[in-house]
Amino acid sequence: MKTIVICGATATGKSDLAVSLAQEIGGEIINADSMQIYKGMDIGTAKLTEIERAGIAHHLLDVLEVTEDATVAWYQGLARAAVTKIHNRGKHAIIVGGTGLYIKSILDDLNFPDTDAAVRQKLTEEAKEFGIVQLFQRLELLDPAAAAAIDRQNERRVIRALEVIEITGKPFTANLPREDSSLYPDALQFGLVMDREKLGERVEARVDLMWQMGFVAEVDRLIADGILQATTARRALGYAQIIAMRNGEITEDVAIEETKRATRQYVRRQETWFSRDARINWISPVQPRLETVLNKINSATS
Repeated sequence: MKTIVICGATATGKSDLAVSLAQEIGGEIINADSMQIYKGMDIGTAKLTEIERAGIAHHLLDVLEVTEDATVAWYQGLARAAVTKIHNRGKHAIIVGGTGLYIKSILDDLNFPDTDAAVRQKLTEEAKEFGIVQLFQRLELLDPAAAAAIDRQNERRVIRALEVIEITGKPFTANLPREDSSLYPDALQFGLVMDREKLGERVEARVDLMWQMGFVAEVDRLIADGILQATTARRALGYAQIIAMRNGEITEDVAIEETKRATRQYVRRQETWFSRDARINWISPVQPRLETVLNKINSATS
């Protein structure tokens, strides 16, 4: 049984391709989007509906309340267990998503050091005193590759990267495993790529559609469910902007434009992350996606 990855930036069509592939080869899907793990975060994460899933089993969707925080180690354990169970059922495991660190945690021997309470507290206090931007600038100096992949406003991830650097004495990215350390050496990775301008248009159209589908009402429900007390979920693209709107900090028009801008920035970080992995087979918009993937799978089998 095979392990197959469908990755790439937001709005490139990963989920639809994964469902079509699962129908074609007999597979089950494992979510590798760090925000689709949350219950109730549906519209803003472009989570497939039950109908769109077409009867294909999806794993690691809707597994946490918005008040809970996920870690890479937590995700790694559940995702690897899901791969094993899917294979034991005689099915192919199809990992799909745009969170590169989650995908890498499944495939490779990813083992960051445990947290150091003293170092974490020191960095947290520095963030409060000097601001997260100053800490991010420090990360840019110590590990430019990590800084390129992390949102400068994501305080938790910035602090964690600096914590790992301080604990190990090495750049955060130096703790990532080599590509030859894969636990699934026969895994096939496919990346979806699009022209930057075209992808930007798709991002804008997607955000507009989310608003039309009731994104604001979804966030209002999550506010009632406690998302304001969350560390991770409240920072998700679009959710953070609507929360700011509800707090009276920005208008709705600004929230929409800020969501589009933040998503385009996220796309660039995703592209930077995935471009470093030479194992990914890139599929351009002019290639027939499903046929290209099937041909590669068949040639790897023969």
